[in-house]
Amino acid sequence: MTPELAAEVTLQPVRRFGFDAAIIFSDILVVPAALGMTVVFEEGAGPKLNPITSAEGLRGERGLWLQTLQPVYEALSLTRDSLGDTTALLGFAGAPWTLASYMAAGRGGDEQKSAKLWSYRDPQGFGRLVDILADCVAEHLIWQLQAGADAVQIFDSWASGLPECAFAQWVLAPTKKIVARVRAAVPKARIIGFPRAATLESYKLYAQETGVDAISLDTAVPMTWAAETLGRNMALQGNLDPVCLLAGGLALEEAVDQILAATRGIPFIFNLGHGILPETPLEHVEELVRLVRRTR
Repeated sequence: MTPELAAEVTLQPVRRFGFDAAIIFSDILVVPAALGMTVVFEEGAGPKLNPITSAEGLRGERGLWLQTLQPVYEALSLTRDSLGDTTALLGFAGAPWTLASYMAAGRGGDEQKSAKLWSYRDPQGFGRLVDILADCVAEHLIWQLQAGADAVQIFDSWASGLPECAFAQWVLAPTKKIVARVRAAVPKARIIGFPRAATLESYKLYAQETGVDAISLDTAVPMTWAAETLGRNMALQGNLDPVCLLAGGLALEEAVDQILAATRGIPFIFNLGHGILPETPLEHVEELVRLVRRTR
């Protein structure tokens, strides 16, 4: 929420490693904050919110969302001015299911039990929450694109473990709604979706039904399968194991070569299968960049 510092954190990896794109330093929980929830980050414990069991009391006013989220757009604008024309800038937002999981539990790490219970016991009330979240996420992505983002990514970090019907209702449907809303406002918007740890069949449905331009893959997705099944119709992103990057050496080199071989000839963004681990040596990141650019 401090634009100058958020922009600086975004720019530092680009300066150091020469990446092709920067992703704005922000957090998916800015959306619950825009809806009026108090979000705090406790050292050693991560984010905490007061858990909710109803969508009543959440702010639905677009103007209040914009007021709370304005620092994100200021950070994007500052970053865009500093990057120049050769480096892309990505914005992002959490997907409704993942955000609802945080809001129902008040924290991460409960295996989405609180959100699942709510959705089973009160599907209408939970659906109201998801609808509000989809509206706010769509506006947030639109405003990020208008502030200078070249593309935006929708993170459904907790898309795993849902039965087929629940995945369709709480992941596919709201994502499709968000994509349509964004495209109505920004017709040429480029949108990446990330249904992390979904089944292969769910990845396939996500690619077919949501309307995203690219799909980000977690580490467990076979890249050869993704290239053959999904890569004919959209760009792929992923999916190096963050622990492999931590290990470095021959394991890193072999993993990079395998991913690049599987994706040769299709639109592809090299990335990790999830976030970089804090203890990763910076020289391993430098080696990763060298390996990718050596063979690409």
